[in-house]
Amino acid sequence: MKPLLRVFSVAVLLGALAGGGAHGATPGVRTLTLGAYTTPREVYGRAILPAFQRYWKKQTGQDVVFQESYLGSGAQARAIVGGFEADVAALSLEADIDSIAQAGLIRHDWRAGRTQGMVTRSIVVIAVRRGNPKAVRDWSDLARPGMEVLTPNVRTSGGAKWNVCALYGAALRGGTVAARGDVNAATELLRGVLHNVTVMDKGARESIINFEKGVGDAAITYENEVLIGRKGGETYDYVVPRATILIENPVAVVDHYADRHGNRDLATAFVAFLTTSQAQHAFADYGLRPVDDGVAREVSGRFPAVRELFTIHDLGGWTQLDKTLFGRAGAYERAMAGAR
Repeated sequence: MKPLLRVFSVAVLLGALAGGGAHGATPGVRTLTLGAYTTPREVYGRAILPAFQRYWKKQTGQDVVFQESYLGSGAQARAIVGGFEADVAALSLEADIDSIAQAGLIRHDWRAGRTQGMVTRSIVVIAVRRGNPKAVRDWSDLARPGMEVLTPNVRTSGGAKWNVCALYGAALRGGTVAARGDVNAATELLRGVLHNVTVMDKGARESIINFEKGVGDAAITYENEVLIGRKGGETYDYVVPRATILIENPVAVVDHYADRHGNRDLATAFVAFLTTSQAQHAFADYGLRPVDDGVAREVSGRFPAVRELFTIHDLGGWTQLDKTLFGRAGAYERAMAGAR
């Protein structure tokens, strides 16, 4: 089933300049379909898309209608491969973009360019109740008896995979629960935390919404999900563990569909716009860490430092992790079996 679309805005100007003909568009109006993961919904809808509409209007005289779909990253990638005709895919992890490329729908080198195809960053943190009543300081605290933890499902959510990689990778790097490189101890910590998971939602957004409703003592989540919630009036806090992972979020033109819709120029311009100073500042306003170094320096005071920050490549990359961590005989499956 194709995901439902939410039409962001409609601008119909009769007699305007002729458009690109995408989706049978009204003359002077272009339609661009964005297939995204759930976490950046607000920043796209409230800031990025309106800013790009103004930019494109000024550059070309054309109005842009955005059709937006938001799902867990893995679910969105599968929808696009299955026939959802997104011109642009904005997902949580590069492995999901790669799955679209492997299906033949992305034909260019989407990693080319100064940011290697990434448009935002974040870190995995632990959301806690106001005042941190459970005294959560690090990952091991989530495995304590009686703790109630939220994290999404790795089968549908890119955020869930980042969460698992953060916890497992931190344990592998050594600390209070494992010697450096101790796979068995890291798997045991993962088992202990998963044993305490009370709700496993489809996506990161659904997970934090449940936490906001009062479910659970702590939620493993993107830093920006907490910052968005607090921006909206929520009062919970968050803990940055001693070691956590750097999240990097990719965007790519989906060549097959963009060409079918006559939207290559529009889709390419939109992806390029996401790394401009204007867009990077907007991402930062909604709690996402910029990939532009200059903007990152300007907004560094908004984000806490991490004592030990590691990347997915420090863990061997997604291809290796899909076998050793998320594969049928991987550490995650072993931990889940023990948790049950």
